[in-house]
Amino acid sequence: FMKKYKFRKYSKKFVNLFEKEKSKLNKLLSSNSKIEHIGSTSVPGFGGKGIVDILIIANKKNIDKTKKLLVKANYEIMSHVSDLDRTSFKKDYWKLFGKRRVHLHLTYPNSKTARETINFRENLRKSISLQKRYENLKKKAVKIAKGEGKIYRKLKENFMKKNSK
Repeated sequence: FMKKYKFRKYSKKFVNLFEKEKSKLNKLLSSNSKIEHIGSTSVPGFGGKGIVDILIIANKKNIDKTKKLLVKANYEIMSHVSDLDRTSFKKDYWKLFGKRRVHLHLTYPNSKTARETINFRENLRKSISLQKRYENLKKKAVKIAKGEGKIYRKLKENFMKKNSK
C-alpha cells in the first residue's frame, strides 16, 4: 500500500506515468483542453508524495461536459479539495509494486488556479533554493499532518501562494 503522506525521492517514472495519463486524457477530452504536469513530480530532481498531479485547462463552456467525461472514465471527484475555480479528481492504479495515484485538477484558462499552479511549478523548476525550502516544509507537514490531508494542504498553502507570482 502507498502510505498516504510519505515523502519520496524524485523518480523519472513519474514523467512516464504523466505521459501515459496525458495520452489517455487526450483521447477522452476535447482537443481544446490543455494538459499540464504539475506538482512535485513535475519538477526534475524534486521529491514529494509520489502522486502525479495533472492540470486540465478546458474552455469554461466545456467544464461541465469535461467533468462528466472524467467521472464516466472512473476519475472520482474530490469535493474536499475542489473550489469555485477548480474541480479535483483522483484515480488509483494497482500495479505489481503497489498503488499509484493520479490527481486531476480541472479549471479554465486564466483562472487563479491555472495561473498560480503553473507559476509555482515554473518557479520551483528554476530555483534549487525554493525547492529546498519547499521540500523542508513538505517533510515537516507530513510529520505534523499524520495522514490528514486537510492539515497537510493548509500547512503548504501560504508558501505556495507566496511563491506562485
